[in-house]
Amino acid sequence: MSPPGELAMFLALGAAALGIFFGPVGGALARRLGGRPTKSEAHAEIEQVSERVTAEVDELRNRLAEVEERLDFAERLLARGGHEDQIQGGIQR
Repeated sequence: MSPPGELAMFLALGAAALGIFFGPVGGALARRLGGRPTKSEAHAEIEQVSERVTAEVDELRNRLAEVEERLDFAERLLARGGHEDQIQGGIQR
């Protein structure tokens, strides 16, 4: 391999290694090797996750209630039967 090709390969591998070690993988490794988090840190993280899940569940409940209302409306409309709101003798297909 030519010297410029070796240099390019070395720089590419170095950049990839830096990206891994200083990116999310490196952060996870640092937390894992750093030992267990204190109880207050773990408790705070659990509270944050709990709040996010609660907010998402509330949003889903609201959306479900909206869908149920729309379904009820559609069922009432279909149960009404005929099409009284259409013009008599309209376009025949």
